[in-house]
Amino acid sequence: MKLDNKKIFETLNPNKVWVPILIGLGIVFGMFYLDPSVNKDSLKGIFDASLPWIFVAILVIFFRDVGYVYRIRIITDKNLSWLRAIYVIILWEFASAVTPSVVGGTAVAIFILNKEGIKLGRAIAYVMVTAILDNLFFVIGAPIILFFAKGNIFPDSRLLEAQLQNSMEAIFWISYSLYAAYSLIMAAALFYRPRVFKWVLIKIFSIKWLRKWKHDAQEYGNQIIEASKELSGKNWRYWVPIIVATIFIWSSRYLMLNALISAFIPLNLHEHTIVFARQVIMWIVMMISPTPGSSGTAEFFFGQFFTEFLSNYTFITSILWRLFSYYPYLILGAIFLPRWIRQVFFKKKKEKSE
Repeated sequence: MKLDNKKIFETLNPNKVWVPILIGLGIVFGMFYLDPSVNKDSLKGIFDASLPWIFVAILVIFFRDVGYVYRIRIITDKNLSWLRAIYVIILWEFASAVTPSVVGGTAVAIFILNKEGIKLGRAIAYVMVTAILDNLFFVIGAPIILFFAKGNIFPDSRLLEAQLQNSMEAIFWISYSLYAAYSLIMAAALFYRPRVFKWVLIKIFSIKWLRKWKHDAQEYGNQIIEASKELSGKNWRYWVPIIVATIFIWSSRYLMLNALISAFIPLNLHEHTIVFARQVIMWIVMMISPTPGSSGTAEFFFGQFFTEFLSNYTFITSILWRLFSYYPYLILGAIFLPRWIRQVFFKKKKEKSE
């Protein structure tokens, strides 16, 4: 596999930080202008927030990032120091924030790991493992959490009903089925029969109207085989911490919003479960968003899913939610990226000149 350094550097361009910010701000101000419930009095509601719950929300998102750093260290067999792992995660999150969610930062993550001294085959394997585990958390965890929510997972929104014609539940389960099929196929390809996967892939792309992508399919099949070799022989001591870390990461991601909502409105245990479950549905919607970091999509659906709980506090909570979970990675990425480039590229040039 050859990494297109030019395209990756374009993706990592710190100037791109303004694109999702401007999109997000445009949506926020649009919501502000169109929503009659957003006014001077409702904005004052931010002072009603419970500071202990705000602190819990910040703490939870911090623990999520610690989980990310820990997981990438374990996945790479501790070939990354804690500091290098922090750089990798911040830049990975930054790449995800400045690219459409449907694209993600996968290629950038492979590039970053490779530049950190990890062989390309291993970098591909490590990134694929994180993607598969993240998807499997959703595939396995969604039915469990939806069961405990007792069916109260789809919002009672007139706007959603009008636009989607009561098909939100169908859209969710279709998307869920696609993610489940993709995750199971990729897991089988990576851990069970990578060569069979490559053979099937080549056969599919040998069809006349798909033939122009045959070379790319063959290259992808080679990547799967190489990644499978890198992961073969790993025992349970390797996999258990990674799986536990994945559960911890995604649970923390969702619980942050539970804490934010609790800062304004007290929730009982069942309501906490419903808020958690609705985020699972939102995640699927945001993953197919064409905008960088789901800007706009996230803000719109937040209001539709959680107004039931927040009422006049919806707008303020949505801003805090994005402020805690999204915008910090844009800022940190813009700060850390130039330093990382100097450390990785200039250091290598200096070593070669010596």
